Amino acid sequence: MGIVAGLDSSPDFTRIVVCDSDTGAVLRQGYAPHPLESPEGGGRPADVDPQAWLLSLGEAAGGGLLEGVQAIGVSAQANSVVPLDAQGNTVRPAMVGGDKRSQVAAADLIDALGGREAWAQAVGSVPQTGQPVTKLRWLARTEPEAAARTAVLLQAHDWLVWQLLGRPVRRTTDRGGASGTGYWSAATGGYRPDLVELALGHQAILPEVIGPADAAGTTPEGLLISAGTGETQAAAFGLGIGLGDAVVSLGASGSVMAVHPEALVDQYGMITSLADATGMHLPVVTTLNAVRALRGTAELLGVPDLESLSELAMKSTPGSHGLVLLPYLEGERTPNLPHTAGTLAGLRRESMRPEHLARAAFEGMLCGLADALDVLRGRGVDVRRVFLLGAAAELPAVQAAAPALFGTPVVVPQPADYAAIGSARQAAWALGVSQGTLDPRTPPVWQGAVAQVLEPGEELAVGQAVRQQYVSVREQTHPGAL
Repeated sequence: MGIVAGLDSSPDFTRIVVCDSDTGAVLRQGYAPHPLESPEGGGRPADVDPQAWLLSLGEAAGGGLLEGVQAIGVSAQANSVVPLDAQGNTVRPAMVGGDKRSQVAAADLIDALGGREAWAQAVGSVPQTGQPVTKLRWLARTEPEAAARTAVLLQAHDWLVWQLLGRPVRRTTDRGGASGTGYWSAATGGYRPDLVELALGHQAILPEVIGPADAAGTTPEGLLISAGTGETQAAAFGLGIGLGDAVVSLGASGSVMAVHPEALVDQYGMITSLADATGMHLPVVTTLNAVRALRGTAELLGVPDLESLSELAMKSTPGSHGLVLLPYLEGERTPNLPHTAGTLAGLRRESMRPEHLARAAFEGMLCGLADALDVLRGRGVDVRRVFLLGAAAELPAVQAAAPALFGTPVVVPQPADYAAIGSARQAAWALGVSQGTLDPRTPPVWQGAVAQVLEPGEELAVGQAVRQQYVSVREQTHPGAL
């Protein structure tokens, strides 16, 4: 078929991979940081001029990287809003990331529609800090003039696709990106313009949602541009996950997502019902405390890094001599305990050793994620294997405990640009469909991620006993929370 490219515009950088469209083999790669000024006090800015994404894209594509490429797929950070006026100019900088400015706006919106269950029924998710619908409410309350001038709403990947196509009249998005906005329902496949009006104060033009294998258009130079999608959906597509697979991501916070044939509605708001990049669904459950619990424990014990904490934990044994850490250091979302704190239980003279606390931190983090997995399993989601992502997935203490605590084989893929690879795979799909060589219902089969597979084996019974020890402490401390 030819050569395709995948472009991932993350919060900090742009990565581009150029792939063989038949096999997915990566032929060339490009990278450029975003030219962003760090805000006062460091951290990521909540407002970004989208032109920075284009400058980074141009730099990453330099040196003839895209020579011979026939199609491009675009993924970009979720939870971004690019507000445009009637002429297509940005009204203000794009609002990006898990923006805590909109905490009050999220609570306002939940009340305005009649509670968490009303939102879950409407769009499959409850407004959260940083979600586009919540940012719109913040904009209407804080910058009413900018809100009044906002005529068109795009997300980061929508805006980049639109720019690559030469800013045509037609603006598009995909199901994956739309499902994270808070004003599109994965269950019905339609927008809820009334929720845009509830948040922004008036209607706005929303991009057309096109199918996973559809093309958004062709550039003036003749390059086909696929639908694009959010970074999460692109990474899932790049990994090649399917029914029976779950992905556990270990960042400061954690997330668990799985492929499912239908949208899930969760009246408690623990499940966010996203669509994926293939026409299926991608229910997600998040925890607020994953690697942050490990870092806090490392600081408490005075060890310099997570590798040293892992080494220390490996000197203990499963169950940490009875120590159990409920790692709710920032409150918690799963279970929904926003104002709680962490708990350390099971202290005895023999358990008060650094290696047991280190082990309890790893087991507490993984048991918290196992709770999130069980939320999905409890709704009929099939989980036969777990992909474990994030730098912490490489730690021996994580790899030793995860298969038995999750109760499944654990796949640890080699680090790679999976979001960019997923975008390239989407481009290959759209190109094949346009040429009549691929079915719009079946994506191209690419070689899977190179990965290590860890089996629970004989440790399964021990792992389940450790898990039960954790559940008992959770139930005793927070009865009925899950």
